[in-house]
This record gives sequence, C-alpha cells and structure tokens, in this order.
Amino acid sequence: MLLSEQDQVLSYNGEVLVFQLSKPKQAEEAEDKGMNLYVKRMVFNRDTKLFVQKSSGVFSMGASHSKIEIICCSCTTDSRTGIILPCILMKKKKRNSIKYFLLLLHSSNQFEPSFYFKLDYELKEDIMLFAGPSLLWRHANKLFYISSTTHVVQSPPVHLSSVVWTGEIVGEGTVVLGIRTAFLPETEGSDGFSVSDRAIWGSEFFGYAIQSQKFLTGTCFMPHAYSRVVSSVYVCRSERLRKQLRISLVAITQKNQLLWFQNGTPKGVCELPYENPCSVKPALTSSSDLLFAVSFASGNSCVIQRRDSLQVASKWQKVKCVLVDDFIGSGSEQLLLLFKDDSNTDVLSTFKITDLGEVNYSSDINYKYDVPAAEGLQENGLLTVQALETRLQAGWTSVRELQQHLGLQKRVILESCRALRDLVEERTHILPNSKEEGLVSLWDDVENPPDSLSKERSSASQVPEHFTEELWQRVVDDSLVVGVKLTESFCLSLSDVSLSLVMDQDFSSVSPIIKCQSKIIKLNKALSALAVSSSQIEPPPKKMKLDLDRKNDLQKKIPKSSSRIQLDGAKTVTAVTSLSPLLAFHRVCCVVLLHARKQNDQNDSLQQSKKITILCGKILLSLEDISNGRYSIKMLRNNSYCTGSMEDILAVLAVSVRFSFQIVSCDCTLTPVSSWLLGEMECTPFKECQDNIFCHKAGNVHGTIFNWALKNPFEGVLTIFCRNLTVLFQCLHSLTRVLPPSCSVKLLRSGSRGVLTGHLALALEKEMLTLKNSLFLKETKAENSLTWRNESGKKIDNAPLASLLDTEEGVRQFRKKLQNEREESVRSMNQTMNGALYQKLALKIAEAQLSSDMIVWRLAKS
Repeated sequence: MLLSEQDQVLSYNGEVLVFQLSKPKQAEEAEDKGMNLYVKRMVFNRDTKLFVQKSSGVFSMGASHSKIEIICCSCTTDSRTGIILPCILMKKKKRNSIKYFLLLLHSSNQFEPSFYFKLDYELKEDIMLFAGPSLLWRHANKLFYISSTTHVVQSPPVHLSSVVWTGEIVGEGTVVLGIRTAFLPETEGSDGFSVSDRAIWGSEFFGYAIQSQKFLTGTCFMPHAYSRVVSSVYVCRSERLRKQLRISLVAITQKNQLLWFQNGTPKGVCELPYENPCSVKPALTSSSDLLFAVSFASGNSCVIQRRDSLQVASKWQKVKCVLVDDFIGSGSEQLLLLFKDDSNTDVLSTFKITDLGEVNYSSDINYKYDVPAAEGLQENGLLTVQALETRLQAGWTSVRELQQHLGLQKRVILESCRALRDLVEERTHILPNSKEEGLVSLWDDVENPPDSLSKERSSASQVPEHFTEELWQRVVDDSLVVGVKLTESFCLSLSDVSLSLVMDQDFSSVSPIIKCQSKIIKLNKALSALAVSSSQIEPPPKKMKLDLDRKNDLQKKIPKSSSRIQLDGAKTVTAVTSLSPLLAFHRVCCVVLLHARKQNDQNDSLQQSKKITILCGKILLSLEDISNGRYSIKMLRNNSYCTGSMEDILAVLAVSVRFSFQIVSCDCTLTPVSSWLLGEMECTPFKECQDNIFCHKAGNVHGTIFNWALKNPFEGVLTIFCRNLTVLFQCLHSLTRVLPPSCSVKLLRSGSRGVLTGHLALALEKEMLTLKNSLFLKETKAENSLTWRNESGKKIDNAPLASLLDTEEGVRQFRKKLQNEREESVRSMNQTMNGALYQKLALKIAEAQLSSDMIVWRLAKS
C-alpha cells in the first residue's frame, strides 16, 4: 500500500479499518518507549456523504526499546472457525534480533496474537497472508511459510524467482503460483508440448499446493512464454470439470499490459495508461460489470472494464490506495479511492466512492444545495423521464431511417451484381419493376410482356462445342479447383485466359462473384512436358515468317511452341478458390465463365485482338458430395506407377507453388538425385505423364510433385510443386544431405535460360516484323499517293528533250514538268499519316518492345 509505515488501511464487511502505531499519551509525557496499535472502524454515512467513526480498539505492546512496524494487513480465514477476520503482520526489531508476530482482529475490536517467529533477516520479497492464518514469503530464491497450526517455519524444495499469486484452488487447497528457471527433463512428460516453449524463454510457471505438497502444471494458468513479463496475478475463478482444472485469471505485466486468460489461453489484452503496475483487484458492480482496479508504483490508478473487450474505463493520479467493498450497503461492490492530501493528516479526508455507474460520492462535492423536498425530487424525475422518452423516440426514428437506407444500399449492390453477371454472360439485364422497389417513375413505364424475360435470358451466348472439351471440379484440402479443358482448334492467346466463378443463386447477404485465382496448365502426354503459368510472361508463338516462300522449312526447323504451348496435348485453365465460404450455403451452383483474347486475323499483326467471354457450363457443389469424397483426389500407388487421373494431377498442380532449382556438379554425376527421389522420398511417376513423379512419403511432404530434367550428367533442373514454404524447406534439407559437397543449387526465379533464350529470339523476330510491316504500310500508302498524283501529269508529251528545248512552248512544258516532279519528291519525303493509324502502329511497336524487354529482364535475373 502507498501509505506510511505507521498507517495501514483495510476494508472489511463494508467498513474501513485504519491501523495506526503511536505512543500513548502517558508514555509521551514520561518519555517511555512503549507503543500501541490503534484501530478505528470507519463507515460511510449516506446522509452526510462522509466517513464517521463507528468504534475503536487498541493493542498495547508494552514498554520496549525495539522498533515496531506494521508490515502488511489482509483479511484471511481463521481455520478454527472458518470466519474471515482482519489479520496484521507486525515486526519488532531489537539490535540483531528480528521478531515477527501476527494479530487477529475480532468484531469486538479485541486483538488476538496468533503466532510469532524469529529470523536473522528482514522480510522484503513477496510477502503474502493466506488462510489459516498463514504467512508466506520468498528469500534467496527459496519459498518459506508458517501457519497458526504448526508455528514452525517450513521451506518446500522449491527454487523460484518470484511469487505472483497465492490463494485457494478447488480441490487443491492453498496454491502458490510462482516463476522459476525452466526445468527441461530428458523426455517430455504429459505437458511435453510446452518443453520447447520453456527452452526458448528460459523460465516457466509452476503451481505448488501447500497442503498436498505437490506441483501443478503451470500451463493451466498461463503459457510459459509470459513468465518473463508477468509481475502479478489475480485468479478470478477455478473449477474442476471432467477431472480437468479450469482457471480464469488476469495478469499485469512489466510491459504495462493487463491480460485476461481462460484455461491457459489468452482471451484479451489492454494497454495500461501508466508504467510499473504493481497490483490488481476485481470488483463486481451493481450493473454486473466486472472491473479490475490496477495500482501503480507511481501512485496512480486505473480501472479496466471487461465487456466485449478489455478497455480503460477511468484513471486517477496521486492515489494512496484502492479498496474494494460494499461501502454504501447497496449489495454490490464499489471502489474506494483514497487520495494524497498533504494539508490533512486524516487518511479519509480526500476520497471517492464509485462503481463507474450510478454510484459516485466524492469528498470534494458539496451536497448542501441538493433539493431535500420529495416534491422537488418527484418533479425533477418526471421531467427527466419525459426528456429521455423524447430522446428515445428521436433515436428510434433515426435507427429506422438508417435501416431503410442500409436496405436500399443492399438492394442496389445486389442489383449491380446481377447486372454484372448478365453482362459477362452476354445477356440483356432486365431492371426490376419500380413498384417492387418502392419507387415512382417520372415517365410512363412500359411493362415487359411475361415472355420477354425468358427470351432475354435465352439470348446468352452459345458456346461452340469445339472450344471446350471438358469441365471438371476437385476438392484439395480447403480449396476448390475448377478446370476447363480447351481444344487445339481454339486459337487463343493463353496468357490472357482466365476463369470466373459466379453463383447462380440469388443470395441477399453476399456477392455472387467468387474470388478465385486462375492458372494455365499444360500437360503434354507424349513429351511429358509440364508448364504452369498464372500471368503473361512469355510472347505468343510465331505467326509470321520473313520469307514466305520458305514458310514450310522454317516450321520444320523452329517448332511453333513456347514453354506452355505445344503442338499436341491438352491445354487446361484452372480456377482455385477457398472452399469454406461456399460450404456455408450447404448447396451452391456456380456458373463458369472463360475470358480470353482472340485474334481476328492471324496474318495481320496490326489487327487488335478481341476480348471474348465464353459460358463453359455450371458446377454443382454440395456438402453431402464433399463428405462422401466425390470430388476428392485419389493418388494411389500401383506397382511402379501413380494411378492418379489427369484431373487429379491438374488439381494438385493448381493449388501448389512452383519452384525450379538448377543443380550443377563439377566433379561427379547427379545420379544421387534420382536415387533420392525414388528411394528416400518414395516417389512414383504418373502413368499419364511419366516425367512428373508423386511423393508418397508420409508427413508434410506427402502430395508433393517433382520434375527432374537432366540436361547432361552434370547439370539438371529440379522443379518442385509443393503446398507451402515449409514443405519446400523440408525437401531441400533432405536433398542437400545426399548431394556431394561440390554441388551448387541455384533457384531459377524466372525459368530456364535455354527456354528464355528461345523466347527472346521469337520476341525479337516479332518486334522486327512489326517494325517492317509498319514501314511497308507507310511506303505502300506513299506509292499509291504518288501514282494518284502523277495521273494529272499524263498529258505531258514525252517527246525528246532536244525537241522540247527548241521552242519557247517546249521550254515552258519542260519547266512545268520539272517543277511537278520536285513537288512530288518533296511530298514523298514528307509523307503524313492518319492519327488513328499512327496510334495503332505505335501501340503495336510498344507492345512488341515491352515483351522483348521483359524476357531480357527475366534472362538477366536467371
């Protein structure tokens, strides 16, 4: 407590007990060394709003040359009667002898000595009183206690750095919660999950039951990680449920925080307004609010309120102490704050009683102007009720208007989503009837006939059958994978292909647009080539040749392909979305839309591509089908192959993250890599594409897909498709143990250099063709212009030059012809171009250059 050594204050049954040490008047006059302990019982008078003395008592300690002090006081249970009584710990020091004795205060103001003991040191650390009465303290990192039944100081075999709480636990009796250096056994026990926690933090919580002399698991109170910062604890509730101890408590930390724990799990945290908190007390007020009063070493205090969350409700400064009890006799607890007042020696001169609600009494409020008449109180109460009713009515009107506004916003958002869905499905959106929306039209409405809606709905774009081959869905962990298999004749730029999922039902609370991530996956059965892409990073395949006569030869030498587009095999577009939100609807139907760019004319590089949207079909998802495993992937080992279907393989690749590593060995071959994949990792190749192998090893790495491409005996590229970085690190850690020390493993951030080099050649060729076609178009237009302009000069006679110069008329014609040719020559040199055509040419050139620059950048990083 923040009081002097001679004054202590304690609350007991709604009373305030003030303990004071002073000499009797006879001893002061006779210069005697005697000392008395006085107690005053103070109660709060609700009429005068002041504390008045109810009774008093005195305990004489006789004449002595010893120095007497009050160490602490608390209310504890007397084990003889079970009655809670005030208990005071006293110290009497005489030279090198230190004597401590405990006093009990009865309702008759009579003091009863309970026990005493002597020590050769002073009590300074973690002094606590508990039931018995008993006394506990810490000295030299050891625990000591003495009770009224034994009268002997005992020390259990416990080494600890601090005691944060002492009290009663159901079924265990008195329990001491302390902090000690972490003890790490050779083998993990029942709480083995916390061994690593204790090893990291170096300290741990522990509970010690004094009666049974057994240890309790510290994690049922708090995680060991908090043992480095917690300074004080208050256990609010403890119970036994199915032989398990359940505890709720609050703790204050050295980081100026108040934490709320339930069953060892943190449930709330609140930042404290001051530094160095030292104690916390709970209070249950009349409004059933649970308050926590926190005292600080600086003399400040604050109250934390626990409702939906922990938050600071109020704070005060220059506070001597904070007491919790029913001081006004209302049947609930209030806070009593005693403030420092240097001008008055009375402990209760400056105070405040509050429960942060209706109760608020303070010593600095003058109550003499209160209206004492019952009529005045009744009239004021009536006016207050009328004002509150008016405010309540106005508030209710505002709430209804706000609800109507929110309802209108929701309808607008949902109607916008329906319009967007109709737009992407190329359907004409039908606006709702104004009467249904509660609106009045400013013009005459023309109602649509009943069959118009069906006609509009049936006008959705019909998808050509040769565009898509198959629509499928799979469930991988917590992800839904939807795939669309495209045909070879569907000439699309795969870098611009994506899928959208739109819920077909009308849900009033959610948007029908489902957030998903699209990927383009190419699995070539013949060549076992694999490529996965989620963005446009490579240029499209070559579509033009420099020499049209050698077109067939060039096609034989340079394959019309890139890293993800092959001449054969299936191209698949996938969409991955979270499965959990969809399961909330139990049964949901989704429309699958494919977005892409299609070239209108492949032979014209200047022709801009057209964006198209294709309705691929619908998928039906239900919780029952998922529970039955209808859409689950099945990767089984059959002899030396993995029998997963092509859709299962694509689904795993869609949810996986791809990493490529270049492995180079200088002095030995890379045979250990293949042995590692087939042996330690227990991989088997897919029957559909044998270059890709599936990991069957138990643990986190199960389900990982590998692709090992050996360029030569000393260099290869290992591609890993894994769920997360943890699996990747486990695979690399296992791989590095089998590789020779001279091997180097390099992450290929942008792909293989050989593949990128081929892409760069194609991109540079496309850039050159774009420039050539632009210049060719300009020259063609200039020649046409010159030919058209020269048609006016056909009337000039092409007679020999000598005959023209013989006459004056001939010289005039020759001069005119020469002037026309000069003008045409100037026009051909300063040929102009249409603005729209120039903009189109500049855009095409910029796109080609950007594609080349991007590949050069990726090649520089690889």
